[in-house]
Amino acid sequence: MAIGKTRIEVNNAVFSLPYYVARDEGYFTEEGVEVALVRAGSGRDRDKDRADTPIPDPNMVEPFGWHRGIEEGAFELYRACEWGQIRRTQDSGKAVKVIGKRAAVTTQAIIVKPDSPYEIPPDLKNVTIAVNFHAGSHYISLGMLGGYVERDEIKVVHVGGPKQRFNALTEGQVGAAALMEPWISVAEKLGYKIICEAFYDGAEVATPSLDTEAFAAINRAISKAVAKLGEGVEPYLHYLLAEVPKDIVELKAEDLHLPRLRYIEPRPYTAEEFQHIHDWMVAWGLLGEDSVFEEIVEERVSA
Repeated sequence: MAIGKTRIEVNNAVFSLPYYVARDEGYFTEEGVEVALVRAGSGRDRDKDRADTPIPDPNMVEPFGWHRGIEEGAFELYRACEWGQIRRTQDSGKAVKVIGKRAAVTTQAIIVKPDSPYEIPPDLKNVTIAVNFHAGSHYISLGMLGGYVERDEIKVVHVGGPKQRFNALTEGQVGAAALMEPWISVAEKLGYKIICEAFYDGAEVATPSLDTEAFAAINRAISKAVAKLGEGVEPYLHYLLAEVPKDIVELKAEDLHLPRLRYIEPRPYTAEEFQHIHDWMVAWGLLGEDSVFEEIVEERVSA
C-alpha cells in the first residue's frame, strides 16, 4: 500500500535527474511511496520573466525565484544549491527546513564568447557576469572569482535561468555568463571559452508536512536511482538535451562531457558544513548572522 502522495518539485534536469530515473524505473513504487513530480515555476515563462536589463543588486531580487511554489503549497520537497536553500529557509514564511544534501553534485562554468579578450579569471575584473541571484550561478561565481579579484571588482548581475543567461551573453548585454549543463556543452559546441569551472553541493528543503516515512522511502528510491545512473547515464541524457532549443544549437548526447554529471547517495547536512557556508554568506551580506544551524536545518538523513 502506497504512502500518501508527496509532491516534489523538479527543476533543471541536471539537478533532478535521479528523481526522473526513480520515477521511470519504478523505484518510488517499489518503495511504496506515491510521488507527483511538479515542474518548477509551473505556468511561468522564463523568457517573459527576464528583466529588460541585468539587475546589479541581489536585494532587488526576491530569493525564492523559480521555487516560490514551496511557499504557495505547490509541493512539499525540492532541491537547489545549498547556499540558496539556506537563504530561502531563512526567509520562508512556511517553516521549511533543510533536511539533507541532494544527490546531484553539479558544476557551473563562467563562459565568454569565442572572440572575447578574456582568457583567465583575473581578466573578469569589473566584467558583468550573468547569474541567477540567490541560486548556484550567483554563489559559485563569487566563490570562483574571490581568489582572483577584489570583492568590489566582481560584477555579477541577475538575468535569470541558464538559457536567458546564455542569450544575454550572445546579445552582448554582459561580458560573461555562469552556466551549468547542458548549457556548458552548448557553449563549447559553439566555440565559447570556459574561463573557470567548479563543482558544488546542493540541499533538499521540505515543509513540516512532509511525512518522515515517505521521505525515508523517497531517499531509498533515490539511492537506487543513483546506483542506476552509476551503471550509465546515457539512457537519461534526453532530459538534458530537451532543455536546449534547436534554434540555438542541435545538442546531441555525444556533445555532453559525461564526467560533469555526478550523482551520489543522499547524506546528512552537518553542522560543520553549515557553519562554513553560513559564515561565508554572512561575510558577503547574503544571510543574517542569526540564521544558525538549529533555525535552518532539521536532520532527517542518517549518516
